[in-house]
Parts: sequence; structure tokens; C-alpha cells
Amino acid sequence: MSTDPLLQPYQLKHLTLKNRIMTTSHEPAYPEDGMPKDRYRLYHLERARAGVAMTMTAGSAAVSRDSPPVFNNILAYKDEVVGWMKRLTDDCHEQGCAVMIQLTHLGRRTRWDKGDWLPVVAAGADREPAHRAFPKVIEDWDIARIIEDYADAAERMQAAGLDGVEFECYGHLMDQFLSPLTNHLAHPYGGSFDNRARFVFDVLEACRKRVGPGFLLGMRYTADEVAAGGLTADEGVEMARRFKASGLVDFVNIIRGQIHTDPAMTDVIPIQGMKSAPHLDFAGRIRAEVGLPTFHAARIPDVATARHAIAAGKLDMVGMTRAHMADPHIVRKIMEGREEDIRPCVGATYCLDRIYQGGMALCIHNPATGREETMPHTITPAATRRHVVVVGAGPAGLEAARVAAERGHQVTVFEAASVPGGQIRLTAQSPRRREMIGIIDWRMAQCAARGVEFRFNTWAEAADVLACAPDVVIIATGGLPTTEILQGGNDLVVSAWDILSGDVKPGSNVLLYDDAGDHAALQAAQLLAEAGATVEVMTPDRTFAPDVMAMNLVPYMRALQDKKVTFTVTYRLTSVARDGNLLRATIGSDYIPLAKTATYDQVVVNHGTQPLAEIYFDLKPQSENLGAVDYDALIAGTPQTLTGGPKGFQLFRIGDAVEARNTHAAIYDALRLLKDI
Repeated sequence: MSTDPLLQPYQLKHLTLKNRIMTTSHEPAYPEDGMPKDRYRLYHLERARAGVAMTMTAGSAAVSRDSPPVFNNILAYKDEVVGWMKRLTDDCHEQGCAVMIQLTHLGRRTRWDKGDWLPVVAAGADREPAHRAFPKVIEDWDIARIIEDYADAAERMQAAGLDGVEFECYGHLMDQFLSPLTNHLAHPYGGSFDNRARFVFDVLEACRKRVGPGFLLGMRYTADEVAAGGLTADEGVEMARRFKASGLVDFVNIIRGQIHTDPAMTDVIPIQGMKSAPHLDFAGRIRAEVGLPTFHAARIPDVATARHAIAAGKLDMVGMTRAHMADPHIVRKIMEGREEDIRPCVGATYCLDRIYQGGMALCIHNPATGREETMPHTITPAATRRHVVVVGAGPAGLEAARVAAERGHQVTVFEAASVPGGQIRLTAQSPRRREMIGIIDWRMAQCAARGVEFRFNTWAEAADVLACAPDVVIIATGGLPTTEILQGGNDLVVSAWDILSGDVKPGSNVLLYDDAGDHAALQAAQLLAEAGATVEVMTPDRTFAPDVMAMNLVPYMRALQDKKVTFTVTYRLTSVARDGNLLRATIGSDYIPLAKTATYDQVVVNHGTQPLAEIYFDLKPQSENLGAVDYDALIAGTPQTLTGGPKGFQLFRIGDAVEARNTHAAIYDALRLLKDI
């Protein structure tokens, strides 16, 4: 028997959980027509096979039609959900993994123009800033109907064979009743603490009556809103005591904070550069003072932190949800003594940011997550060993090298710099984003363990590659920033990379013109502002930094808003000219004819990158496939067999060597190509 605290079983009422690691409820937005079909099932099954004790499905499955799914949620109000959830549950149960689901009514945290276009309801008329709907104040018949909907949904999940359900009481309708900040009702559901808690207990009683004592019911609730006039920590502890005394609740899952704005949500679910496990001690307080089985997850990204949470008695079950998106095999690797092989969560929160922009959750550096139908988490050996040469040791090149090496191929990597990393290394120079280097460090360790040969400080030319007698050549040279975008004065501007790398010192009055909308501009703005510059960030778009997305924007704003930084949208920089010791910028618009001017002492341009691909074009005529990619084969997951050139080697380029995209796209390029080489 292992003595590892994380590997000890836990008895939750009648249910034995085989270890102390779970994935907490989250909505990866994989449902199809509101149903958890194969993509959703295989995502959870991958974690179950690898040993996680419990998977909590759904980041809030909707119990009512007037809780429309703004995040592509599961529709728990439909009878057809039973069959789909049963298949998922049966598969996970076969792996010894318990399955639950989170049920909710979103209340005001949705929009009236989604789903069936029904009115949004809440315990008050205040609009939620994030979703902007002005809710209808809930009526008595709404309350009765929704309580019944909860009970119906719980019964459906019991019919599907799940082990239990968890109710979401943070930011959603239950919490909108409980919080004095959002509940403006009169008796019997408003006013006193007892009245505000009434709806929660009415739902619990209705569900318990429907499913009986053998089905687990839990509460994931806000135990401290950390807001003036809101629920206090002491009230959160009292709420847990009431849950326990009622006999209706089998476990609690602790949330601290609010989620009604991007900054509030980012404090509940911290991202990179923020403190790890910031609410763990508070969850531990509730466990110690109340004694209910206690779960919690909030930036617990590594095994050491998770182990501490259990060993120190803070939690009974520890949630490692984003960590399992980065590596679904965490438990298996702990059991096998391979913790050093765990792919680290770098806190980029690309996963959540995509969901909140209407996309599906994807991990920034594990492209197999959410693509379990087509992409492997474990690489299978190739039938024939080949020599793969990779040019470039950024994220795309290192993923190509890693996958090729796991296939059993001989791998040689050329890199012009003295160290690996490419654009990631530039990103990681910002203190808040230094965790990004984990994307590189993990791949370097995997390559080292498999004998990949690296040739650093080598600007590879075609002859160098051909001298290796390769069977396959992968060009992953990335791109370089371009500033050649103006009608005049391109020689007078510098790039955001110049600022970030330190090659150019910050000016004192700076125009930062950003029409790429990615992290580089805001990172440069922060560096400039912290150096004391007055900075104007200008974009021709209607919003600034659209590719940075919601949660990642929060730390930038916190770093910039108390400094001399302004944001100007819908204006286009057209030219720059000298004006004495200054630079005169001519500024136009896509909306009206315009040519206004302003002076600065430095103009910084962020316009993305252009491929650095000369070696690809040098090698292309000499390759078997003439650089062509069979897209049908790539998508189908079959080997590349195109020919047409001289017999010798296949040639492919990936990542930003093809076009400017992002880290996830670069790594995905490498995985889906190399897994079949």
C-alpha cells in the first residue's frame, strides 16, 4: 500500500473513492445539441483510465429552459440526456472512477437572446455585468417551477447511474438568492439570512425526496464573497453548519469570491502570475470547523500543492482540473513514480478564456485534450525507424522532436539560438508570465530522455540538413515581427519584440500601435509603463487586445490602470515622420476620411510575424512531396504519401513558419503531423 496521502482511499458516505484526486465541475463546451456525446465522453474517460478517483461533469448543466446555455452547457432538462450520461458514466465506472454532475439554474448569468429566448430571472433586478441581461424579478410560480426542474434533473442523473449531483451556488440563481448583494426580494425568500437561504434548502429537500438517501448531493457554494455588503466568511461557515445539520448535503465544495466580472472571476480562478491555491486555507477552515466532507479547487496546479492540501488536512478531495487538461495522466504517473514526466499546467488559462468567448476548451500545450477522438495522449511507436530533422527549437519544433522521438525515430534538431524556446522564451521574460517556460522545459526533458540530438548556435542551411541524410524534414523556424505596414516612416518605428527583448530602450512618450491584438502589445505596454513612460495603446479594431481574452486581460489592467496608459480604439496609424527630435504620427480611420497628427518620442508597432522560411523554400524543390501536405490524410490521421519530387525526404513546415498563429496552433500542427510519421 502506498503511503502517499494523495493515493489513500476516501469513504464518502457509501461511495469509496480510490484516491484523493478529482476533477471538479467545469464545462469544456464539448456538448453537441446540449448532449454529452462522444467527444465529451472520451474527454472524461481519458482521465478515468489514468486513475482519477472522481470526475465531476458539467460546469453547470442547465435544469430549466429559462437557463439557456451560454457556455454550450449540457441540457439536463431534456430526457434524452439520460442515455448519453449513462454511456459516459458506465465507461468511467468500468475504470473505477466515480461520476457526478453539477446542476444549476443560471439565473441572471445568461442572456435572453439565447436558447428559447425566454426572460432571464433572478432574485433582483440588477444586471450581471458579464452577461448584461436585465433580469425579470423572479415570481412565486417561477420559484415553484424551478424547484421542480431541479428535482427532475436530479432524477434524470440518478436514472443515468451517476453517483450523485452537485449544485452550483456561486454566481448562479442559488447564490443570487443567498447573497444580500443580489437578493432584493421580500419574505419569504428575501431579507434575513434564513429567508435568503430558503430557496437553496427548498431545492435540496425536493431533490432528496425524489432521489432518496442513496444518491449523493453536494453543494459548491460561495462561502465568502470578499465584497462589501456581501456574504462574509463567518456566514459561509454558518451555511456549511446548516448544510450538515439538515442531513441533506453529503459534501461541500468551497468557492471564495464572486464571478460576476472578469476581475472577480480571475480572483476565484487565478491564472499564471497569481498566487497558487489562494483559497486553500479558507477551505481548510470550513472543514475544520464544520466537519462535512470538503472539496476544493482553485489553481492547485502541481502534485506538491495537492499533496499538501490532503496531508495537512485542508481537504478531503483535491481538485486538479486545469492540471488534468494539461496532463490527464497525473494519477497514473504518481502511482508509477514518474511525477517528473507530468506535463505542467502553466496557468495560461487558454482553456477558460476560449469558453468565455464562445469556443471549446483547449489546453495551450496539450492539443490532444478535447480531441481524444482523433489525437493521442500516448504516442505509439512507428513500424519503421526514420531520421527526422527538425529546424527550430520553439514550441512547434520541440513538440515535433518529442513526438518523433516517442515514435522511435532518430531525431536531430537545429537551433540558431544558444537556448530553446523561440517566442515562448521572449514571453517568459515578463515576470508574470515566466511559467510559460514550462512548455519548453517539459519538452526538453522529454527529448533528453529519448536521445534527441540538439545542435544549438547553428543557423541551419539546406546543406546542413541534407548532410544528415534525413527521411523527414520539419521546418519550425517560426516568424519574425514585421513593421513594414505604414505608408511612410517604417524605418522610424520599432517592434514590440524590440521592447520586450531589451534591444530598444523605452521612450518617455510612446505610441504603441497594435493591430495584432495579442499578448505582445500588452506585455510591451506594461514594460514601457513600468519604466515610467506615458503610453497610448492604439488599435484600428473596435476593442483592444482581442486575442488576449477575458481572464488574461485582468492582470494587464491591474498593472496598467494606475500608470500613464490610455487606450484608443478605431484609429489606424498610417505614417510616421521626423519632427525635430520627435516623431509625428499621422492617424487615420477606417470609418471616415481622417488624417490627424500627434507627436511622440517613440512609436512601437505590433503587427504579428511573417514566416522565417527561407530554408523551407531552399529545400522544397529537392523534397519528395515538394513541401505539399495532404490535408485529407492529415485530418483523417493517416500517413503523408504525396510524391512528385525527387526521391529522398519528405518536407513539411509547421507553426509560425507557415503563418502567424499562436502557441496552441503551433503545437497542434506538430502533434497531428508527427504522430503519423
